Amino acid sequence: MFGIPGKQAVTMTPAAIAQIKKLMMAKGHHGLRIGVKKGGCAGMEYTMDYVDAPDSNDEVVETDGARVMIAPMAQMFLFGTEIDYETSLLESGFKFRNPNVVDACGCGESIKFKDVDELQAERESQG
Repeated sequence: MFGIPGKQAVTMTPAAIAQIKKLMMAKGHHGLRIGVKKGGCAGMEYTMDYVDAPDSNDEVVETDGARVMIAPMAQMFLFGTEIDYETSLLESGFKFRNPNVVDACGCGESIKFKDVDELQAERESQG
């Protein structure tokens, strides 16, 4: 919807691809839906949910068998994001390297995006 022809909305690192495929196979899900919602101290939070069937308005990105769907309201905010999966001694989880984020809280769970008009103008100038 807000993409640039020939360019995927999001990219996934090999670690993210492996983890998404593992999660898909564990319960037979079609993929993961990525979105954003209001919340947290910076204003917005990422969401991830299992998907058994994509919505007709989802942006579907598939790389090496790993499939993510981007919820319609999140497409503008996630365009250009790299999804990674990191494991450390204290925690493991998906990390989003998103060029549209202008601020984040100290814990990294909450983000603030560029203004919607600014995001739309950037997409139009790239396409």
